[in-house]
Amino acid sequence: MKLENILDRLGSLEKNSFIKIIDLILTKKPENIEEIDTLLSTKDKGLKSVDNQNIARVFHLISNEYKDQIYSEFLEISSQLDILIDIIIRDGNCIMKQDWFSRLYENQIIQLEKKIENLNKDYENEKSDLSFSKKRDLKIYKSCLNTAYFNDLLNNREPKISSDELSIIHTLAKELGLSQEEVKLMNYSIIPIQRLEIQELIKSLKNIGVVFFSTKENTIYVADEMVRILRSIRNKQIADKFYRRILKLLKEPIINQISKNYNISRKLTYSEKIEEIIKEGISFTDLLKNEIYKVDSSLTEKKKILNELCEKGLNIKNLKGSTLDDKINNLISYFDNIERDEKVGISIDGFEKLLTDLNSALPDLNKQIKNQFELQEEFALDAHRLLDFNIKPRDILDLLIKEDRTKFIKDNGIKQRGDDILNILEHYKDVENLYLENYENVAFRNLNLLKENGISIKESELGLKFEELTGTIIKGLGLNVDDNFKSSLNTKKDMMDILINLGNKEIIIVECKTSKERGYNKFSSVSRQLKSYQSLALKNDLRIVKILLVAPEFSDDFVTDCEMDTEMNLSLIKASTLTAILEAFKNSKHTVFPHVLFRDIVIDENRIIKALSK
Repeated sequence: MKLENILDRLGSLEKNSFIKIIDLILTKKPENIEEIDTLLSTKDKGLKSVDNQNIARVFHLISNEYKDQIYSEFLEISSQLDILIDIIIRDGNCIMKQDWFSRLYENQIIQLEKKIENLNKDYENEKSDLSFSKKRDLKIYKSCLNTAYFNDLLNNREPKISSDELSIIHTLAKELGLSQEEVKLMNYSIIPIQRLEIQELIKSLKNIGVVFFSTKENTIYVADEMVRILRSIRNKQIADKFYRRILKLLKEPIINQISKNYNISRKLTYSEKIEEIIKEGISFTDLLKNEIYKVDSSLTEKKKILNELCEKGLNIKNLKGSTLDDKINNLISYFDNIERDEKVGISIDGFEKLLTDLNSALPDLNKQIKNQFELQEEFALDAHRLLDFNIKPRDILDLLIKEDRTKFIKDNGIKQRGDDILNILEHYKDVENLYLENYENVAFRNLNLLKENGISIKESELGLKFEELTGTIIKGLGLNVDDNFKSSLNTKKDMMDILINLGNKEIIIVECKTSKERGYNKFSSVSRQLKSYQSLALKNDLRIVKILLVAPEFSDDFVTDCEMDTEMNLSLIKASTLTAILEAFKNSKHTVFPHVLFRDIVIDENRIIKALSK
C-alpha cells in the first residue's frame, strides 16, 4: 500500500514517530532541501500541518537520508533488525495484524534455530554435503565474527561489534560469496537469539519509522516505498515475486547447481528448491553474473544467454546494455518500474473474474496463495486485498505450474498459441472496465498512457469514447440517460451529447469535452453551443434543471467566465471528480444519485462524497 494511503488511515499520534524522523532529517538540510522548501508553505509549522500527499512527496525527496537513518540502527548486530526486516519485506507482509506478526516472528525464530543446528552439524561433519571451499569460507567468516564480538572481553568491556568492525565483516561476507541466510545463521550461532515481546518489537520498529501501527485496527502497515528502502538495506535488488519469475525460467539442472552451491537439500522438488534459493538471499546480480551459466562460459555467451532468457521468458525484445553488468542493471530497473507502476494490466473486474475462475478450476490455489504470501485471511483470492499488498494478476499466474496453466487455458477457451500467461491476461482484460479505469486518460487524450495500459484506440475516436464512458458513469449513478428522447430532440445543427431525463418534463443536459492541454479554456465556443441546446429544450417546453460540462480540467479564466454567465444554470465537473463520485455512490445508501448536489460552479468532490456518506 502506498505511503499516502496509509497516512490517510492513521491518526496524528500513530504518525508521530515517522514525522519526527523526517523533521530531524530536514533540520540537517538534506540534498533536496530546496525542492522540499517549495513544497512546504512558509506558514507550515512542521510537517504535522502538511497534508498526507505532500508528506509522501517529502519522504520521496529524502529517501536516501531516511535509508541512512535506518541503516545506523542496523549496525547493532544483536538488534534482530535483520530478522524483522526479512519478515516485513516479504510479498504479502506489508499489512499484518499484531497476532499474525507474532506468529511469523515465532516461526522465523524456530526455523533459524533449526537451521543453525543443522549448519553446525554440517560444518563439523567431514562427510556432510558441504563442499571443502564452503566449509573453509564459513570457518573464516565465523572466526572473524567471533574475534570481533568477544575481543571486548579482553579489555573488560561488554562484548559487541562496532560499526567499523561490522563494515569489515560485511565486506568479508561479500568477498566470500556468502548468502544472506548463511551470514544470518553464522551471526546467530555466535550471538544467541533472544525471543522478544511482540509489543516491544513493534514499538522498536515504529520508533525508527519503519512501520506504522494502528491501535484501533491492531494492524501493522509497511508502505511500499519503505519496503523498497528496507530491501536495499538487505541488499535485495528486486522483490521475491520477480526473483521467482526469473528462477522459473531456468532449467532444472541449473536450479540443482545453484542449490548445491548453497547447501539446499537435493531431496526437495524443483519448486521447493526455487523457494529455498529465494530465502537464501543470494544477490540477484551474483545470480545473473555467475550462478546460471556453465563454469567455462565466456562473457559473450553469458550475455547471449541472458538476452534469450529475457526475450523468451519476459518478452523483453532487446535487453539494453553493452556489458553484462549494464544488462543486469537494466533488468533490475525493469522490475523496479513494474513494481512502482500502479497499473494492474487488466481491469479490477477482470482480475476478480480471473481469481473466481482460477479458484473453481484449482481448488488448492487459495491455500497456495495464502501460504506463498503468508496472508492471514482464510480467503486470499480477493482482487482489492491482493492489490493492497501490491500483488497483481501476473504475480498470481507466475505461481501456477505449467500443467495447471495449460489445463486452465483449454477449459476456459483461452488462446493457446504464444505465451500462456500473456494469453490469460489478454482473455481477462475486460475492455469496458479497463476503459472506465482509464477515463481520465481518455479525457486528456493521452494515447501513450492508454497504450501502456493495454488500450488500443485511434485519436479520432477519443471524443466519442469519452462521451460513451461519461454516459456509462451517469447510468452507474442510477440516473436515466435517455438516448431515445435525446434523438427525438436533436437536430442536424444541435446535437446534445447526453440527456438525463428526470421525468415531469425536467432534464439535465451533459456536454463532454476532451483536451490534450491542461486546463480547458474555450468558454466562448462551448457557451454558444450550450445556449443553443438550452433554446432547443425550451422550445419543447422542457425545464432544464442543470447543464453539466465534463472535461479533464478547467482553466481559471474558464471558471471565471462561467461564474459571470447569468443565462445558463451551468456547473463544471472534472473527469476525475465524476469517477470519485461514482465510487462514493457505490458505497452509499442511495439507489439514485441526488442531483441537487450538483450545485457548485465547479463541482466540489469532497463535499459530495461527504454528503453521500451520511
